[in-house]
Amino acid sequence: MAEIKVPELAESISEGTIAQWLKQPGDYVEQGEYLLELETDKVNVELTAEESGVLKEVLKDSGDTVQVGEIIGTITEGAGESSAPAPSESAPANEQTKEEAKAEPAAQEVSQEAQSEAKSRTIASPAARKLAREKGIDLSQIPTGDPLGRVRKQDVEAYEKPASKPAAQPKQQAQKTQQSFDKPVEVQKMSRRRQTIAKRLVEVQQTSAMLTTFNEVDMTAVMNLRKRRKDQFLEQNDVKLGFMSFFTKAVVAALKKFPLLNAEIQGDELIVKKFYDIGIAVAAEEGLVVPVVRDADRLTFAGIEREIGELAKKARNNKLTLGELQGGSFTITNGGTFGSLMSTPILNSPQVGILGMHKIQLRPVAIDAERSENRPMMYIALSYDHRIVDGKEAVGFLVTIKNLLEDPEQLLLEG
Repeated sequence: MAEIKVPELAESISEGTIAQWLKQPGDYVEQGEYLLELETDKVNVELTAEESGVLKEVLKDSGDTVQVGEIIGTITEGAGESSAPAPSESAPANEQTKEEAKAEPAAQEVSQEAQSEAKSRTIASPAARKLAREKGIDLSQIPTGDPLGRVRKQDVEAYEKPASKPAAQPKQQAQKTQQSFDKPVEVQKMSRRRQTIAKRLVEVQQTSAMLTTFNEVDMTAVMNLRKRRKDQFLEQNDVKLGFMSFFTKAVVAALKKFPLLNAEIQGDELIVKKFYDIGIAVAAEEGLVVPVVRDADRLTFAGIEREIGELAKKARNNKLTLGELQGGSFTITNGGTFGSLMSTPILNSPQVGILGMHKIQLRPVAIDAERSENRPMMYIALSYDHRIVDGKEAVGFLVTIKNLLEDPEQLLLEG
């Protein structure tokens, strides 16, 4: 019998949530075949079977939190019903009968276990059953807020709190009040990624002195350059020339001029990074993720566009690896793709700077004292950690980006 354990995921990840089992008890699995999908703080990971056999037992259900190294199921030797080979047409009838008779008891045993497991799961999750068994609590006595009526581990934990911890009663009462509505509502459990996003955003605002400074960019020169060169660029590089490569190049140049925005705080030390791994915020279905373009200072415009395109595709398909999400030194986020005219982006800790791009909009701009023209303008925002970045540096950083974008030929020299 082989145990299914939660593997080491990454240095900063010690637990995850089972998103779904891809196999059910009684199913035959081949070595290397996917067993379940595990949701972590950053990405979803598909766990595979380390050896072939029948999935005998599932100890943790979908939605349960599991620790690295924890046993979540078992695989036994043998073959499931679906994997039994069809009898050969030339095989003698008595041989077929013997083989079928031999396999029947094992198949019945697996089937009965699967049915028993399935029946119990309709009542409570495996984690809830285990905890209730340890505490000697009758599952039928535990109220649950699950829309399907299933008792969860947290329901068991909440049930034992009134007797041992009276102080927890106000929290339970608040929970009951929250669930009492006179009109229809839909209760949705937050995904682990959404919980992590919420937690980290609150932590950033509590642990940093975050400020935001704004400026605006006349995008005429960039748009004219793209218009003139886009066809040739696509033909030569097999990738479209977008705005992100211009902004990424401008950010790298500005970081070289103002290195404290490419730093982070560790205890009482300041770590100034001499590399330029730029995070690009991407809106995925389950929440915002920030894959990293490595060594952006060494990439061409085409290289940046290609890398961003590949990372964005992986993000939308939930195929990003942990390595592609870790270690960025600065972040760019583009709310303009959704129509945002202005915003105050929140820092991607432990980074101390993030640049926000916004919608390009025609606005009247004064050319001189007597003339004005409609120009494609974009507001840009820099949020920064005031603990190590002063206002003078932050404003200078943003002005540098503005100047480079309004004269994009400088980016070739800076690159």
